[in-house]
Amino acid sequence: MAENILIVGAGAIGCFYGSLLARAGQRVSMVVRSDYEIAQAHGITVESILGHWNFKPEHIVKTARDYPEQAAYVVLCTKVTGEVNRVELIRDVVSSSTVIVLIQNGIDIEAEIAQAFPANLLISGLAFICATKTRPAYVEHSAYGRLAVGDYPQGISDATRAFAAMFDDSGIECITTDDVVTARWQKTVWNAPFNPISVLSNGLDTQTVVNTQETYLRKIMSEVAEIARALKHPLRDDVVDLNIESTRKMPPYKTSMLIDYQHGRTMETEAILGNAVRAGQAAAVNTPYLSSLYALMKLREAQIEHLKTTA
Repeated sequence: MAENILIVGAGAIGCFYGSLLARAGQRVSMVVRSDYEIAQAHGITVESILGHWNFKPEHIVKTARDYPEQAAYVVLCTKVTGEVNRVELIRDVVSSSTVIVLIQNGIDIEAEIAQAFPANLLISGLAFICATKTRPAYVEHSAYGRLAVGDYPQGISDATRAFAAMFDDSGIECITTDDVVTARWQKTVWNAPFNPISVLSNGLDTQTVVNTQETYLRKIMSEVAEIARALKHPLRDDVVDLNIESTRKMPPYKTSMLIDYQHGRTMETEAILGNAVRAGQAAAVNTPYLSSLYALMKLREAQIEHLKTTA
């Protein structure tokens, strides 16, 4: 039976995975803000390594409050920044039976939602994908696409298994994990260095970074792995090697943080980097490389704000 699914966040992630769910037969609607008129008139176009298609959601609404049905799953795909009040974005569509799904970057990002909706099942999801919204309502998917989902803070519920199964025939893999917090730390091993370095280097792609700064990358990755270990979320011993090698194999790629930077949007510095640094401090883990990278990102953000006020 098709489920009513509401995607909140019409960036590359929301549009891509929402379109896959629709192609799999689910009744997918979307909250679309800046691209509303184009999406209403023409739908959402996806140019993917899996093919090329146009996705027309069941309903396209400007706010969750405008959604005319009851959602079985509310899937939050927004950026995690201080400018986005995620709780208020979805409050009007969360009923007692709604399952909330987060497909978002960052570490320690679930607690806010879990505290606001303590009676609802919360699924935390990780997207391992190279995808970019290159123009309004148009997404380019260049590599990967795998999802990992699990109950927060731990476990695999029937609803989580059902959500993962929706992707069975979509062309991408959606796996379940009973320890999604550890899975988040594993992804942060890659995100923590590559996202900020792409910004601080003024736009170098991942291939250039890994080919010129492998030793530096390994230092940062090792610190992230050490934080995870101290917090009782140990990662596999070869996690750094695996991330370096997988990056060498991926096509040259602009990170999500770099794209936000180039478009003048608020970056996910705190979710991806700041939260990891604070977790390290709380666990008494020495992180000189990670902490200095965070400090440099905060200086870059201060520079951006200064330029805005003097322009």
